[in-house]
Amino acid sequence: MRSDADFEEFYTVNYGKVVALVTGVLGDWAEADDIAQETFARALARWPRLSSYELPEAWVRQVAIRLAIDSTRRVRRTLRLLPRLVRPGVDLEEPALSLGFTPLGRALARLPLREREVMVLYYVADLTANRIAHERGIPVSTVKARLASGRRRLERDLTPQERGR
Repeated sequence: MRSDADFEEFYTVNYGKVVALVTGVLGDWAEADDIAQETFARALARWPRLSSYELPEAWVRQVAIRLAIDSTRRVRRTLRLLPRLVRPGVDLEEPALSLGFTPLGRALARLPLREREVMVLYYVADLTANRIAHERGIPVSTVKARLASGRRRLERDLTPQERGR
């Protein structure tokens, strides 16, 4: 069993990676930071058992992704109810640290969540297709298909269209 000092080192090494991963999935740094904090609070509570895992960071990624998916569902519910909650004429501002202010962030946000999740795990978390498949409990072929589909959609969304043809 590892010590609290080992958890501090684990946290220091992995916290930024988890925030980057969840930011890529959600497009919102502030929400990603909250999710990373919750994830590491759960990891700390389970550290005696979690520290014996071969790859405790895989557990952390899995929890963070699940929390991000839950957050996405909450946001969708809120957006459905928003017209009834906001007074007419009130302008809602987008968070300053949202990826929605960049073309890539907007294109990522348009991807289906399953594709976006795999793209972020592959490109941000730098995981192999095999590792993603193992952690997400899906076939490698599904990971590769989602990567290919995500790349095609991003290319289509980010490539300027020829005009006048």
